[in-house]
Amino acid sequence: MIYLHLADGFEEVEAMTIVDLFRRAQLEVQTVSVTGKKQVTGAHQVTVEADILFEETNYETCEMIVLPGGMPGAETLGNHQGLTSHIRCFAKNDKYIAAICAAPMVFGAQGVLKGKKATIYPGMEDRLMGAEYQNETVVVDGKIITSMGPATAMPFALKLIEILKGKAASDEVAAGLLWDRK
Repeated sequence: MIYLHLADGFEEVEAMTIVDLFRRAQLEVQTVSVTGKKQVTGAHQVTVEADILFEETNYETCEMIVLPGGMPGAETLGNHQGLTSHIRCFAKNDKYIAAICAAPMVFGAQGVLKGKKATIYPGMEDRLMGAEYQNETVVVDGKIITSMGPATAMPFALKLIEILKGKAASDEVAAGLLWDRK
């Protein structure tokens, strides 16, 4: 199971692209609302219904935590004590955590990027706290995967599929979308 976390103000392009591509790859993904309600409204006033509430999750069966960016969504995710506790636990236990756009700042604030390579939305590099900033679309350092922003959602999702299911599965999804990987 993969949990993609939503808070009001999330970046719709990032969240929906990741969920869509994961489902095309037949990965089991659930959207998780940290707001206490299933309806979550994005940064551009698109409202979606999360699959489950944070209180209904089981992180024992979760293989990857994913955070979309968007403001104030990323800040809200970073202030959610239950979620940040799981992020620290996943990092400590070498389990996958992934974040895009502004959301890598959550990892920085939790101290899990110290000595790691990471990227973030341009202008927010100081929020990576201890990371070695990389000016790259997608950065993988061990089991921590970060990406820069809305336009990088497709390569980010494809990289996550490659990590979880292999290059052939990622290539198949990319081909079906007519995504040119050059």
